[in-house]
Amino acid sequence: MTKGEDTREMILARSAELFNRQGYSGASLSDIMRETGLEKGGIYNHFVSKEQLALEAFDYAYGLVAQRVRDALADKRHAVERLRAIIAVFQSEVEDPLVPGGCPILNTAIESDDANEVLRERARAAMNNWFSTIRRIIQKGIERQEIRPEVDADEVATLFIATLEGAIMLSNLYKDAVHMRRAAQFMGNYVETTLKR
Repeated sequence: MTKGEDTREMILARSAELFNRQGYSGASLSDIMRETGLEKGGIYNHFVSKEQLALEAFDYAYGLVAQRVRDALADKRHAVERLRAIIAVFQSEVEDPLVPGGCPILNTAIESDDANEVLRERARAAMNNWFSTIRRIIQKGIERQEIRPEVDADEVATLFIATLEGAIMLSNLYKDAVHMRRAAQFMGNYVETTLKR
């Protein structure tokens, strides 16, 4: 990487953390300057606006999570193993977060609900990827007779995301990972007793 690319990457990484902890509207340009150690011109040399930086910082944070998902699923073939890997990825967002402050998708979805339509759409697209991944695992599991045929893939995706994102929120709110451990245990049992063929 060139020096300019390194600087841009550093701005994205530090801004992603800042935005994820304080929110996009809660983080000021002064905060970004403090976090990056750059002056206003140094930041705007790489990003034309705070909104562009916010969008790219979200993409950066989501990209880290998406890579963790790919890595977790890479060597798993059986649907049950893959679902357990998804649970582990959510759990790692509490126990070993890639971006401090909680799930970037959850945080962005909540903050941008009515305030920033472009950012909201970015969060929705990321969440759609979560839904698609889980649905695909269930559908292939049914085809391979690893998952019960009567299982509704859309319903399972909703239950996974609602339960595990909710556990991230509770764990962050109370600063106690017990909420995620409980949810992960529950979802693991659900996979074994309700989904597994």
